[in-house]
Amino acid sequence: MSTLTLPVPVKKGPIILSAPSRLPAGLFSRRTLRIGSENAFRIGPQIRELEAQGHKVIKCNLGEPDFPLARHIAEEVKRQIDLDLTHYCDPQGLPALREAVARTMSARRGLALTPDRVVVFPGGKPPIGLTQQTYCNPGDEVIYPSPGFPIYESFTTYLGAKPVPLHLREEAGFSFTGRELAALITKRTRLIILNFPSNPTGGVATAAQLEEIADVIRKKAPPQARIYSDEIYEEILFDGNRHRSIASLPGMAERTILVSGVSKSFAWTGGRVGWAVFPTAEEAAVFRNLNINYFSCIPAYNQMGAALALESPQSAVEIARMLAAFTERRDLMVAGLNSIPGITCRKPGGAFYLFPNIAGLCERLGAIAAYKHLPVGLRARTSPATLVQMFLLWRYQVATMDRRSFGRIGSEGQHYLRLSIATSLADLQIGLARIRTAAEDRTGFEIFIQEGQHLC
Repeated sequence: MSTLTLPVPVKKGPIILSAPSRLPAGLFSRRTLRIGSENAFRIGPQIRELEAQGHKVIKCNLGEPDFPLARHIAEEVKRQIDLDLTHYCDPQGLPALREAVARTMSARRGLALTPDRVVVFPGGKPPIGLTQQTYCNPGDEVIYPSPGFPIYESFTTYLGAKPVPLHLREEAGFSFTGRELAALITKRTRLIILNFPSNPTGGVATAAQLEEIADVIRKKAPPQARIYSDEIYEEILFDGNRHRSIASLPGMAERTILVSGVSKSFAWTGGRVGWAVFPTAEEAAVFRNLNINYFSCIPAYNQMGAALALESPQSAVEIARMLAAFTERRDLMVAGLNSIPGITCRKPGGAFYLFPNIAGLCERLGAIAAYKHLPVGLRARTSPATLVQMFLLWRYQVATMDRRSFGRIGSEGQHYLRLSIATSLADLQIGLARIRTAAEDRTGFEIFIQEGQHLC
């Protein structure tokens, strides 16, 4: 193999890392400049640019099921629009939906949840920031999984709280022990974020693990600390796994905020209906008021569709159909990725993502060496895995996500990609073949690096 010795980038002329701003200095507040993003959306314009050039891009970046909204749900939404359910409604959420949430979440978790503790939001994402805003003062601490959903870390820094990443180790199945959590809890801990099944690793909690976590929280967490249990993937489980919630354990329901929604389980990302069940009705009332200030209310016709989705027997049939497809795709991709030199991939127990280790591929392609030769400012914005991610996108038209996209703090030296399998089997087969070819293309990678474009 050749050795990359030239400093990069080597493209003639100045390298502009970002466009110069014509906006006046001091226009934005300092906290606005602290907020992060979700890179799965950030690369959307790059995908569209490639498609405009005539390329077929295999989209393994977005966590969006490639199934249509089930007909029984769609018909209910249309029926409610025809009934003129298109006006303002209760900012806390329609009683019909809050009752359905309380019934279904109670039955599955062995709890006695009540509708007055349920608040409906425009998707499962807003409660992340609103919860941190509500329970944390500047300097308070938020413990969150890393790798994890990027908005956990993004909002912590935005609001001036202290981010405390709980690093998930591959050798432990991208899980963590109660002892590891205990080491992070202090008197300033205000939120402990859990996410099972997990994005991006597909990790599923065991009963023993949740027992251990609950025991640590009972013994060490301050009484005012809350557990934020993000259970948005609760229906997406494989291999006989079943969903377990920490709220079901003794002493946890009164400390846990349960969060879910329709985006993943019902392939309804555009419906923007999510919910949280709070420990008390008084806490729910605070979030009702936040809804008034931020959103007024969530479209009533979609809420009625969500209520039907939760309780219709037809929904289970549609979810089973999706799960069968996801299982086939998962098994194909895990086997295929593991057959590529330099890549190892664990089989996830839930969600619809793969999180392969590409350390060997980074070494084979020369990404680690190339990263070390980048200018300091650019190195701060990229990583070896990012260079591979962008190489796959711009040279082989496969859209993936890098490790940094799922929590930057402490991610240095971790070489992973996330691939969403929420795309067709045929496209995944094409994507796998392209990744296999790219893995042998060290010369092409060196040329890509030397051109100095799209490196972050």
